Amino acid sequence: MSTLRKLLEKARRNPRNLSREEFESLVRAYGHIEEGGRHPLAIIGEYTLPYKRENPIKACYTKELIAILDSIKDKPEKNKRGKHKRNEK
Repeated sequence: MSTLRKLLEKARRNPRNLSREEFESLVRAYGHIEEGGRHPLAIIGEYTLPYKRENPIKACYTKELIAILDSIKDKPEKNKRGKHKRNEK
């Protein structure tokens, strides 16, 4: 099992015990982080998640990140020819 997959399973099992570094590595794997303002923004696809830099990250931010990642996995991706293909689990 890959490190990223293990980290995602850890977040699902216990969202209250995810460190800031682990949260941000999940965000960077699927999107990017914009600094500035009071809170950084986790941007994944068309979704934006502002979060507070605390250690450990609050469970509400972790749960919302998991919901965003699940919704992205459920959407069909477009291949190079513009046709849709389904994600295989």
